[in-house]
Amino acid sequence: MYYIGIDLGTSAVKLLLMDSNGEIKNIVSKEYPLYFPHPGWSEQNPVDWWKQAMAGLKELLAEFDKTKVAGISFGGQMHGLVTLDENDHVIRPAILWNDGRTGAETEYLNIVIGKEKLSEYTANIAFAGFTAPKILWMQKQEPELWKKTAKIMLPKDYLAYQFSGSFCTDYSDASGMLLLDVKNKCWSEQMLEICGVKEFQLPKLYESYEVVGTIKPELAKELGVSENVKIVAGAGDNAAAAVGTGTVGAGKCNISLGTSGTIFISSDHFTVDPVNALHSFDHADGGYHLMGCMLSAASCNKWWMDEILQTKDYAGEQTGISKLGENQVFYLPYLMGERSPHNDPDARAMFLGMSMNTMRQDMTQAVLEGVAFGLRDSLEVARSQGIEVQCSKICGGGAKSPLWQKIIANVMNLTLEIPKNEEGPGLGAAMLAAVGCGEYASAAEACEKLVKTKAVIAPDPVLVEKYEERYQKFKKLYPAVKGVLGES
Repeated sequence: MYYIGIDLGTSAVKLLLMDSNGEIKNIVSKEYPLYFPHPGWSEQNPVDWWKQAMAGLKELLAEFDKTKVAGISFGGQMHGLVTLDENDHVIRPAILWNDGRTGAETEYLNIVIGKEKLSEYTANIAFAGFTAPKILWMQKQEPELWKKTAKIMLPKDYLAYQFSGSFCTDYSDASGMLLLDVKNKCWSEQMLEICGVKEFQLPKLYESYEVVGTIKPELAKELGVSENVKIVAGAGDNAAAAVGTGTVGAGKCNISLGTSGTIFISSDHFTVDPVNALHSFDHADGGYHLMGCMLSAASCNKWWMDEILQTKDYAGEQTGISKLGENQVFYLPYLMGERSPHNDPDARAMFLGMSMNTMRQDMTQAVLEGVAFGLRDSLEVARSQGIEVQCSKICGGGAKSPLWQKIIANVMNLTLEIPKNEEGPGLGAAMLAAVGCGEYASAAEACEKLVKTKAVIAPDPVLVEKYEERYQKFKKLYPAVKGVLGES
């Protein structure tokens, strides 16, 4: 049988076809626009997601026996606010995870309601990208549109709704709304009251591997698949990527270098970061995880290459970079503000330490190192709580760079395991579909049987020492420049 994973990303939807043995049979990617109507804002049209997902599915299955498709599941960009009216029409463009408009609402939640209460209700505090502040913003700035809101959903769940008619979400994705009682896996009555949300406006909650419905008959006919194809809840992109890399169960770690960057530490028991610098979320395997998220990771390198150097030769620009740990140029990777651990939507990127001797390669190296240092900030929070991480999986577009892999291994002093299949959320979603269809008994069993390691990168003690010195300087930079730049 075949299982389909749909990874609804920020720049494109990627569709992956996997067979019962975990072999990837086909991958298709379809792009859609990203809109920035005001500085710091980030939006997309959910209808674009759906159109491209359907177009991608037809292309994905064109050369395969469509009757063998058993299940479809999802990995998706988290936190986005999708609103539908009573006729299921999209009310306004989705406000995305990397949107920074909700500074006032975030401050209200953290200061007026209070971080302690938020953490008690949801295990997290408010961040500008979370869904709850977006709801408050919409109520204040677009009250007429808010009055029309009958359904509130997350990006991937819009696709699940279109496929099945099931108004659903999963615990891992819902964890990032600031509306979920993460510990008890239910909607928080207190947060719904604070945010003026009725429970009927929110989707039914499922584990990531649970079946939420079957494909609509008319879609089955259009795609040429069986009407018995199961639609499985899926997971937020980072939890789905963790499944795709085998990061399930206690004490496992995954680093993702996508548009955003994350460090994801799985656990079989509920844990809260006392200072709330890390997110405490439910995991797609039925357990829990701590996660640090930086808003700009591989997107920093994309910006540097595409917009500044105006080249697509990413690998070529990294050729010749050899003096690791000795670069005098620093880069703060805050193009869209920052979430973990600083929680500052007004933080901005900058280069520091240039001299007359600074060359193009030094700047490129600084970008790669700045992202690694930013990820280490979150790792240090975990370490300060006694969480020991010795090795990590790594995935995402940026993780395809051998140089970046080496930098991260030495900046973070971690052994990196490179998965044989580096498809992250799409593969994880397909694996969840297989679990939902009974191909595997659990996410853990699917990971044990399907996830293989193709390479291991061990840190070099000499480089670790050099980067330790550089990191100690890096972590002083943000406090020194905080408040100098940002929205006026």
